[in-house]
Amino acid sequence: MRVVFMGTPDFAVPSLRRIAAMTPRFETVLVVTGCDKPRRSKSSPPEPTPVKQVALELGLPVLEADDVRSHDFAAKIADALPDIIVVAAFRILPPEVFELPPLGAFNLHGSLLPAYRGAAPVNWSIIEGDAETGVTTFFLQRSVDTGNIITMDRTPIGPDENASELLVRLSVIGAGTVERTLAMIADGAVRPEKQDESLASRAPKLTRENTRIDWRQPVQRLHDFIRGLALKPTAWTTFGGKSLKIYKARPFVSEMSPDEPGTLRIAEGRLLAAGSDGWLELLSVQAEGKKAMDGESFARGLRAGDETLRFL
Repeated sequence: MRVVFMGTPDFAVPSLRRIAAMTPRFETVLVVTGCDKPRRSKSSPPEPTPVKQVALELGLPVLEADDVRSHDFAAKIADALPDIIVVAAFRILPPEVFELPPLGAFNLHGSLLPAYRGAAPVNWSIIEGDAETGVTTFFLQRSVDTGNIITMDRTPIGPDENASELLVRLSVIGAGTVERTLAMIADGAVRPEKQDESLASRAPKLTRENTRIDWRQPVQRLHDFIRGLALKPTAWTTFGGKSLKIYKARPFVSEMSPDEPGTLRIAEGRLLAAGSDGWLELLSVQAEGKKAMDGESFARGLRAGDETLRFL
């Protein structure tokens, strides 16, 4: 089977490696990814995507694409004569592309569909406090993330696991799911299952607005929100009129009665913030224009002897 693989970030790399190792039954005839661009800062030199780096390492042909809706792009995919297209964290493909291969095109999605359709399923599953998540492969169709399910794999979410950690685990789990999916398709063993629309939920793109901390939430909810956005794009709040990123926190059991939500208190060198029902210890933060530091170091940098309430 001739396979065209499409992906860009680190999440897609284990799947690409797994497919490339499935020779001679499957041949990766083309790897499609995003174009080289500055990745560390706007002024840094252009760098290849993680997928391109691995494709070149494996000696696979690469096509960089910015516009997947152009006739030229569809023509180049058609020239590769794919039997199937595999997509992992790439762009939304038009029908002119995903309908090209005779065996169809499938996507690896970072949730148990139909839950968390959209751009940030891993983040939102943690933000919502889920105890379990997984990955799903499904056939592409015109409506995004709604295609018939091929197979899925489940995994628990650790109580303190953050989105970056979970994303790495799911990328590895997903590589096995992709391998099994390809074998099922090749063997004619796929029994596609329609998604239950009554169970559908959304995982919208993360923005400056929806990543700001609402301190009026219960402490556990705040904990889930912060770890669901760590390490990127990061939950944030304001302190002293400037932005303050919070990378890590944990519920803190204290006999102190909770103050007004959003209040900051320094207690025994610990940096504590009040939620609606208790205290959250801030373990790793980054003030605007400064380097990240642990909560205790941040607390020491505040006014000497200040144990009064401060507001975020």
